[in-house]
Amino acid sequence: MFTQQFILKKIGQVLLHILFWVVVLFFYTNFFEVDNATYEDTLMFSLFLMPITIATTYVATYKLIPDYLITKQYWRFALYSSYTFIISLYLLFVSIFFSLIYISHFEYADMNPLTKNALFIMTAIYLIVIIVSAFKLLKLNLKQASITNTLQTKILDTQLKLKEQELNYLKMQIHPHFLFNTLNTMYGFALKKADQTPDMILKLSNLLDYLLYQSEKPFVLLSEEIAHIKDYIALEKMRFNDTLQVNFDIDVASESITIAPMLLLPFIENSFKHGSIIDGNLNIDIQLIADSNSIDFRIQNSNSENTDLQLGLGLDNIKKRLELLYANQYEIDITNQEAIFSVRLYLKTVNHD
Repeated sequence: MFTQQFILKKIGQVLLHILFWVVVLFFYTNFFEVDNATYEDTLMFSLFLMPITIATTYVATYKLIPDYLITKQYWRFALYSSYTFIISLYLLFVSIFFSLIYISHFEYADMNPLTKNALFIMTAIYLIVIIVSAFKLLKLNLKQASITNTLQTKILDTQLKLKEQELNYLKMQIHPHFLFNTLNTMYGFALKKADQTPDMILKLSNLLDYLLYQSEKPFVLLSEEIAHIKDYIALEKMRFNDTLQVNFDIDVASESITIAPMLLLPFIENSFKHGSIIDGNLNIDIQLIADSNSIDFRIQNSNSENTDLQLGLGLDNIKKRLELLYANQYEIDITNQEAIFSVRLYLKTVNHD
């Protein structure tokens, strides 16, 4: 059922079309009027041209352009345009005979001079057709551009949602993995009833807060990541006692530098988990250099076996997150040698303004 709004819209369109053709009729009447031609005769001749102009225009704008030109059926557009031109040209010559027979009463000398010129009449008719067709083409192009932009926006929104879901999935993988390792460490201390257990619980609490809540943010301050790296190292020092040698060199130029949460910490965890104690020591060297443009992170640990065990879930997960968060803005180099396992991560800092 047609709604009132729909009916009013259609009535408005019809009235607008009628107004336009009245203007065209006025244009024709003034266009063909000359000194020796009466206004009534010129108006009659213009009225005779109106059906030709209207038919040609509507065929072009409602059939040829939308059905063939816009859909890129160019050969059909050319063919049917030729048919339309031939038929309209035929009707144009009929209008000239109309002017000769009915207006001038077979007196060629009494004809309006402008109605004798087929080229002049063609110019008047096809000028209107071309103007209206150009407007129609522009309207269709704008509509298509709007549809394209809407589709692109939907595609981008969908891609963004998929990206967020994938990131959340990757974070869900990190959480139990990291939590399991830290709780294992705490369990060992609880069995020993060590004096450091309360301090360990406090540091573990800070780490869990970061893991469960802060890591939900897309980016955090680099200083926060560093603070929790230090807490994690402190926990591991309690576990390893004198067998652990960690060097952590930090050179951060600004406190406002940000990074994706839990991006560096799994590298640290990986070194403790898979690093080998050689000559009574597990050696881990960490270097972090950051400024407003980049973050350069390096870590290496002693390694007794050249295996792929160090390329586990943690590092594979990080690579996927890097692709999502730092696409084309990072470099990662992982070296697994006989005595040393090393990782070098270079990031271009992301602007969040």
